[in-house]
Amino acid sequence: MWDAAQYLRFGGERSRPFFDLLARVGATDPRYVADLGCGPGTLTAVLARRWRAAMVVGVDNSPEMIEAATVSAANNAPDPVAPESGTIAFTLGDVREWQPDRPPDVLVCNAVLQRVPGHHDLLVRWAGQLAPGGWLAFQLPGNFAQPSHAIVREMAASARWAALLTDAELNRQAGDPEEYAELLARPGYEVDAWETSYVHILHGENPVLEWAKGTTLRPVLAVLDEEQSAGFLREYGERLREAYEPRTFGTPFSFRRVFTVLHRRADPGPS
Repeated sequence: MWDAAQYLRFGGERSRPFFDLLARVGATDPRYVADLGCGPGTLTAVLARRWRAAMVVGVDNSPEMIEAATVSAANNAPDPVAPESGTIAFTLGDVREWQPDRPPDVLVCNAVLQRVPGHHDLLVRWAGQLAPGGWLAFQLPGNFAQPSHAIVREMAASARWAALLTDAELNRQAGDPEEYAELLARPGYEVDAWETSYVHILHGENPVLEWAKGTTLRPVLAVLDEEQSAGFLREYGERLREAYEPRTFGTPFSFRRVFTVLHRRADPGPS
């Protein structure tokens, strides 16, 4: 179960890669825009405000996130991107199975594909579904070697937790920019791929633990009961304190992201 409020505790830090990604999308007047893995819909609304003439669809497989997105959109009425205007809508669904109503002009997938094994085939399919002149833009975390993730894997393999966490889905994965560029570059496609490491300055008591509760720890907490979750959080929190030393100005938290933007040229030119 996803907790939209916990996820949004660091909304500014989590949304920054989205805006850096969107800055490379050159669509001027798209009519059909999809946000795959839209979460609580905050950034889907940004797409609707940028392209007010477009029909913007947000898709997510979490009922909690879709509920939060729908409520947020309704509370923003009578904003021009309110649900009754027909320009933004949210639907429950798996991004792996999603099929567009028509070829999308812009397809955005923000911090989702790391949870989708075999997403290379999915990206190739999405690129092929774009309308002529369409754009595919995605970013995903590439920080799985960092202590915040490594400690979870070490604990999940330990004698204390291994039997309890056999069903936890910890198979997070991301390719390098070169890998996505090679996958998607072909005649008629222009591909821009890069990576960035952000150093977030987090505040509060053990803030990396609070960050992880919104994302990294969700598969773990989903399979543990209340008492077990409390025990896991205590142990994990203690190890995070050692790995991320607080400073007088806050706790530095390094976070690598991998980005790719693909443009399907309206005129592919000679093959």
